[in-house]
Amino acid sequence: QVQLVESGGGLVQPGGSLRLSCAVSGPLADGFSVYTMAWHRQAPGKQRELVASINLGGSTNYRDNVKGRFTISRDDAKKMVYLQMNNLIPEDTAVYYCNRIPAVDWGQGTQVTVSS
Repeated sequence: QVQLVESGGGLVQPGGSLRLSCAVSGPLADGFSVYTMAWHRQAPGKQRELVASINLGGSTNYRDNVKGRFTISRDDAKKMVYLQMNNLIPEDTAVYYCNRIPAVDWGQGTQVTVSS
């Protein structure tokens, strides 16, 4: 069953913004409110890396190179996770995935391309 569906990616110029969304369904949705959720990304030729996480109390953590530019949030009633990305740079180009921590099966992700 589909559990994680990411959307909102696209092509944006450096300095631009995007808002990614992640819809959670199936068994993962049943306990959604108590899970720590996270956004990861994988650039071509590189390993998948953790970008940001948010726990059940709303506390957040970010990797250093996105601090001050990205904001993770969640809506427990809607079973959604969001990633607001501002001041994008070419190094942010990657496929972005959301998942629980610890991870379950990965979704298809959404492509973000930052280029002029």
